[in-house]
Amino acid sequence: MRRRHRRATVEGENAMKGFIFGILTVILILALGLAFVLMGFVSMRADNPPSKMETALAGRAMDASVARAAPKLANPVTADNTNLVAGARLYSDHCALCHGDPAHPKSPLADSLNPPAPQFTNDMADMPENENFYILQHGIRWTAMPGWKNVLSEQQTWQLVTFLSHMHDLPPAAKQVFAEAAPRTPPSSNSH
Repeated sequence: MRRRHRRATVEGENAMKGFIFGILTVILILALGLAFVLMGFVSMRADNPPSKMETALAGRAMDASVARAAPKLANPVTADNTNLVAGARLYSDHCALCHGDPAHPKSPLADSLNPPAPQFTNDMADMPENENFYILQHGIRWTAMPGWKNVLSEQQTWQLVTFLSHMHDLPPAAKQVFAEAAPRTPPSSNSH
């Protein structure tokens, strides 16, 4: 009886030691990873494309964060000619330089931004409208996407959302906005 009890006690102690060793190993790995990052070994250059792992993790994290945080709002703006033209003008003025437009499907900054900005002419905004509204209002951290809530009214933001939802099926008047727009060019490097 005592041998069984002693053997059970020794096995329990060994299991506890293994558990503690596992926790200490995980803490050590996390500390080394944090030191690696804080010592500057992770490149933050925007002219280097992100790794596949970074792209996958950041994309999933952004999608999950937006889905969780975006209020469940219905778009109050109808997709009529007036709102689509207004949305096209707002898009041309505020979005096309990074995201392209129907007349210029690849934006001048398409190859300069990392993570790359979606080119909505070829990669349609496919999130629900409430999530697109949330992104336009608040932006996306660690990207070039700003929050527009201090620049655009809620009405204008919803007009942009409506435009994005109908970008591939625009009335002629909305398409004309981009035909009239001058070609987009990024600021020259000599301007600084």
